[in-house]
Amino acid sequence: MNDKNKIVNQYKKDLENLKIHNKNYFTDDKPKIPDFEYDKLKKKILELEKKYSFLKKIGSITSFVGAPPSNKFKKIKHLLPMLSLSNAFEKKDITDFLKKIKNFLNYKDENIEIFSEPKIDGISATLIYEKGFLIKGLSRGDGTTGEDILDNLKTISSIPKKINSKEIPSLMEIRCEIYIGKKDFTKIKDQFANPRNAAGGSLRQKDSKETSKIPLQYFAYGFGAVQPMIFKKQSDFLKKVSQWGFKVNPLSQIIDSEGKIENHHKKIDLIRSSLDYDVDGLVFKINDLSLQKRLGNTSNSPRWAIAYKFSAEKAITKIKDIIIQVGRTGAITPVAKVEPVTVGGVVVSNATLHNEDEIDRKDIRVGDTIKIQRAGDVIPQVVSVEISKRNTKSKKFIFPIKCLCGAVTKKDFSKSAKKQDSVRRCIKGYNCKFTAKEKLKHIVSKEAFNIDGLGKKVIEQFWDLNLINFNFQNTSTIFLPSPSILKASFETKCFNFSIEI
Repeated sequence: MNDKNKIVNQYKKDLENLKIHNKNYFTDDKPKIPDFEYDKLKKKILELEKKYSFLKKIGSITSFVGAPPSNKFKKIKHLLPMLSLSNAFEKKDITDFLKKIKNFLNYKDENIEIFSEPKIDGISATLIYEKGFLIKGLSRGDGTTGEDILDNLKTISSIPKKINSKEIPSLMEIRCEIYIGKKDFTKIKDQFANPRNAAGGSLRQKDSKETSKIPLQYFAYGFGAVQPMIFKKQSDFLKKVSQWGFKVNPLSQIIDSEGKIENHHKKIDLIRSSLDYDVDGLVFKINDLSLQKRLGNTSNSPRWAIAYKFSAEKAITKIKDIIIQVGRTGAITPVAKVEPVTVGGVVVSNATLHNEDEIDRKDIRVGDTIKIQRAGDVIPQVVSVEISKRNTKSKKFIFPIKCLCGAVTKKDFSKSAKKQDSVRRCIKGYNCKFTAKEKLKHIVSKEAFNIDGLGKKVIEQFWDLNLINFNFQNTSTIFLPSPSILKASFETKCFNFSIEI
C-alpha cells in the first residue's frame, strides 16, 4: 500500500470515528470520549485536509455540524443553520484568527471591538418567536434540521413564553444553551453521568412532565433569523433580550482591545471552578454585526467567531482517604478518595497520586484540601495541596511497604537512569492474586485479545463471586457454570491461563 492510500484510509477512518462521536455527543448525549480527545480528533482531520488537497474528493469535516436528529421527535428545519465554532487552543490560534479577519476586511492598524462570552458546556437549542409569542423550540440536530422539543423547553420557567414589548421584531430566533447547575446536579447525580448528560437526556424525554422534574436553566447567547433586524452589535442584542426577560451570562463583556483577550481568558479560567455551571472556554466574536455579515460563514462555522478552549479544568476538593491499587505489572499505585467534585464536566471522586515519591514531594495527607485537574481532560490528578487549610493534627501519610496480598514490595533499580525506580512493585509477580486479576482484565480487553463477551467488568464480577480460582503456578483457571464446555488456552510471554465454560 502506497503512502497516498495509507493517508486516505486513515482519513476515512478518522471521519467515520468523528461521525460516531458526533452522534454520541449531539444525539445521544452520552459522549464516549472526553472533550479533549474529541477536539484533538477534529484538529487532526482538519490538518490532514489542509495538508492533502486530494482528500477533498472523499469528504470533509466542514460538512459535519452536530448529528442527524433522532426519530423520537418531529423534525423541523432551522430558519437559519445552527453552525459550530472553530476552536483555538493557544494564543497563536487567536492571533491567526484576528489576522485572517483583518486580511479579509482589508484592515491594517484598526482595532476591532471583540465581544466575549463564556462557552457553556450544555445543550444548544433555538427558540422561535412570532409577534412576541414562543411558537417553536428546536434542538441543534445536524445544524440544518432540529427536533421539535418545544414542550420540554417550556418547562424551563425562566424562558419567556411571551415577550411584552412594542419594539420586538415580528420574527425572532433566539439561540440558547441549556444546562443544569452544579449544585442542582448533586441532587440527581445518581441518575446521570454528568450535568451535560442530564440536560440532554431531560430535553429528549417524550413526556414533558418528566422533563419538568429536572432543574434545567439556560443562557441566551445569539440569534438566527430576525425580521426586521433591529440590532447593530452583539452587545446590543444581549442587552435588549436581557431587558425582555431572557437570561444572559453576567460574565459576557466587550473587549475593547485585542491585546486584552489573553488576560481575560486567563482571568475567567481561574474562576471557572467556582461557577455554578460548566464552562470549557470563551467565545470571542466580532461585536459589530455589519462586520459579521461582511465576514460571513464557511460551510459549517462563522468566520467572525472562535471558541478559545481552556486547559484541563481544575477544582478544589478534600481527600477523604488514600488507598492503594495493584496494577497488572504489580505496580502499587496510590489513589486519593476525594469528596465528589465536577471537573471538566465529569463528577470526580478519585484522583491518582502516581507513586510514593509524588506523595512525599507534595506532602499529601488524608484530610488535605487539594486542587485537582483532569490531565489531558482524562485522568484526574492532584496538582497541589492547600497547606494553609491543613488541620494541625494531620499526620504524614506512611506509604505501605506491603502489597494487598501481604507480600513485600520493592523498588527496582533503573540502570539507564542510574537510580531507584519511583514505583513499588509486588515481589510475588503473577502469583499475587491482585496482579493476576488485573492481568486477566487486560488480556480479555480490546487492547489485547479482545474476547467478545468476556470484558473487564465480567472478570471483575466473576472475581467478586469467587468464580475465578488460581493454582499459583503461572496458570489461572476461570470456572463458569454452564451446560456446555468451551476450552481455550492462551499464552503470553509472562502469563498463561485456560478458560473452561
